[in-house]
Amino acid sequence: MSDNRFSRLNQYRSMWVLVFFDLPTETLTERKYAAKFRKDLLNDGFAMFQFSIYLRFCPSRENAAVHIKRTKSALPKKGKVGIMQITDKQFGMMELFHGQKEQPPELPSQQLELF
Repeated sequence: MSDNRFSRLNQYRSMWVLVFFDLPTETLTERKYAAKFRKDLLNDGFAMFQFSIYLRFCPSRENAAVHIKRTKSALPKKGKVGIMQITDKQFGMMELFHGQKEQPPELPSQQLELF
């Protein structure tokens, strides 16, 4: 009998967490809060996909929940932030373009999870 706790990673169980945001940057204080939020995302293993879109691969829904919780705890006081999770299978169906030329998706860098 197989135990779900030890199931192999697959495209339907592994998740991508996307954080997209529009933060105010008109004052020095607002720019500091925006920069801190981006730095917090990078420190938690997110990578910049576009200027205001960061993403992170997570091997499981439970792991995604941990990173979503961390992101929520780092939310700035002002601005709009969206957090979305999609399966690796859904992420793999994304079509990317540079101008009118289709681009192959970049493979995620290997991440070592210690906890």
